[in-house]
Amino acid sequence: MSRVEEIEAAIEQLSPEEFRRVAQWFYDREQARWDEQLDRDSAAGRLDFLFDEASKEAEEGLLREWPPVR
Repeated sequence: MSRVEEIEAAIEQLSPEEFRRVAQWFYDREQARWDEQLDRDSAAGRLDFLFDEASKEAEEGLLREWPPVR
């Protein structure tokens, strides 16, 4: 049995509260990894095209308030 299969089997045995805690831990960890990747991409200039695109659209008057003002 692989480590992943062992973990899956253990998760199947969790109480609902334990499962919720593990699910929250996974969610928080994935969010942290996403933030770290975004920071690395930004520092490397991989997101500069987004700023360029937004600046161009702002100059052309194509941007709108978010959330929309009513």
